[in-house]
Amino acid sequence: MDKDASETTEIHGDEPDMLGDTGGYADDLMAISRLSAAVSGLSDLDAILRIGLENVVRIMNGIAGGIMLVDEQTKTLSYRVYHGLSRKFAEGMHFDIGEGLSGRVARSGKPILMEDISQETEVARAELITMEGLKAYLCVPLKAKDHVFGVMNVVSKTPRHFTKRDMHLLHSIGDLLGVAIEQAKLQKELREGMDRYQQLSRQMLTAQEEERRKIARELHDDTSQTLSGLAINLQTLIEMAAKAGITNEAFMERLKMTQSLAIQINTEVARLMGDLRPALLDTLGLVPAIRQYAETNLKRAGIDVVFGFDDIGKTMLPDTEVGLFRWAQGAISNIWQHSGAKNVEISLKRDGNSFVLRITDDGRGFDVSLIKSIEEGGRGAGLFSMNERMLLLGGTCTVESRIGHGAIAVARVPIT
Repeated sequence: MDKDASETTEIHGDEPDMLGDTGGYADDLMAISRLSAAVSGLSDLDAILRIGLENVVRIMNGIAGGIMLVDEQTKTLSYRVYHGLSRKFAEGMHFDIGEGLSGRVARSGKPILMEDISQETEVARAELITMEGLKAYLCVPLKAKDHVFGVMNVVSKTPRHFTKRDMHLLHSIGDLLGVAIEQAKLQKELREGMDRYQQLSRQMLTAQEEERRKIARELHDDTSQTLSGLAINLQTLIEMAAKAGITNEAFMERLKMTQSLAIQINTEVARLMGDLRPALLDTLGLVPAIRQYAETNLKRAGIDVVFGFDDIGKTMLPDTEVGLFRWAQGAISNIWQHSGAKNVEISLKRDGNSFVLRITDDGRGFDVSLIKSIEEGGRGAGLFSMNERMLLLGGTCTVESRIGHGAIAVARVPIT
């Protein structure tokens, strides 16, 4: 066997040029520029890999090749995209890290060059290589931060010499593709993390609403009923004392004061039940619940409120009703606690395939850009919660405000 024809050469970037140079650096720069644009502008990893491979194929006329990626769980290599190779060949080239030439590159992170792969005895799937008629072979790692994510194979069906220019081009493209693969992996992990976060958030809000409903029911069935009974009994005692001719004014005044406190506590419990889970939300729906909450809280604070509700019928899902009510509850609470407003407008409209809930006030306003997170004192928690609720419903939340010009809060959620 001819040693020169079958010898495997590992190429290092700092080694001297022993293969010659054919020029064409303008084409190389154009290829790298196109791939850089794809990496920064595309999110589809397969599309980025195809662009990288197409650029290599275009510049190196007459070659075939493909990109193999590492499966982190099984520690195996397989083709993700390929060009000029048969499907049978690409599907058959599936092996462990360290197995065959591509596996060696994936394990070592160092490229391999061969002038005639068909004469190599250490290749994997030799029968497929013979069937495909492959000769010259070049394999470079796709890595980022010294982690190998895969390899790019470039092969020719006729003997040829790969040049230093080829090496530099493939190294550059390999590095860019390695970065793209790393970004895709991080984006996938981020998406999965966000999905888990949203799932946990939905479960938390569902549990929270159920707990609110439970507490409101217990307050209604137990505490509120007991307080009502106490107020009635005190009224009965007052009447009995009057009939018995008790003239002790201090005693009668204290008795009446106690009854008044019982009534006041019962009123506060009723308000608390409404905050926890308004009965109107379950019986009549979103619009009456928002109207009741706004009138109870805003008018008590001396704020005039105007409503503009479309007839939305019964097209709103229960989760959407609850989410929009809690969003409105948060916005209204912010207004009567912090805004100093005199007038508020609340509207609910259908806009195409969305419900749009808008709440406007003429208060002192604030700089929205300064509220970027929840501060230690709790500032920003309301806006954060409002935004999160809309995200969980697949909707959006926007708040516009300027100091001295009030605020506009808008929630938009899809109808279905």
